[in-house]
Amino acid sequence: MKEFVYIVDDDEAVRDSLKWLLEGNGYSVKVFENAEQLLDTQAGQEHSLTGCLILDVRMPGITGIELHDELLTKKINIPVIFITGHGSVTLAVKSMKKGAIDFLEKPFSEEEICKLVDGALKKDRESNDKKENNLKAQCLLAKLTPRENQVLERITAGRLNKQIADDLNISIKTVEAHRANIMTKVEARTVAELIKIALTATEPAHSS
Repeated sequence: MKEFVYIVDDDEAVRDSLKWLLEGNGYSVKVFENAEQLLDTQAGQEHSLTGCLILDVRMPGITGIELHDELLTKKINIPVIFITGHGSVTLAVKSMKKGAIDFLEKPFSEEEICKLVDGALKKDRESNDKKENNLKAQCLLAKLTPRENQVLERITAGRLNKQIADDLNISIKTVEAHRANIMTKVEARTVAELIKIALTATEPAHSS
């Protein structure tokens, strides 16, 4: 999915200058004059925003802080960079504690904004990769039978075949057969790969 830098600012001059600056540095940019416009684009959308978001802290209607909260409520975990004027730093810091990546005080340099955008886009790609791996691992584990899941839980806990056999009141041969089936179903070549898949499936898809 194509990534964009989304700019939400009620000041047309700021929107235009940021768009010009970022497009001149090779980024794909979409601009919105208020939070409502951005939220409207997400109504009924199957996919969430991909890329990063540059938000003005103070805007008429829904503020940048409130928009960030709304996106988090909708589980849209796009990295956010806040633009703050004088006196808005405290608000921006509070949002950073909720997962915003950084904030810039006006005026800021081209180098500063590009560095932050690069970092935000990298963070979003890593988050999306993690989510994709998480879903893939869950799909693989969904192939397992309830008994195979019981065996897998014990493998990931470091239990030996004999211990698993005793736990489940089955023979060691049966445990070995289950292990072989599990490895085939989840496409793991080694026990280390198997454990990694099992752990990936249970990891949170997003980190704040």
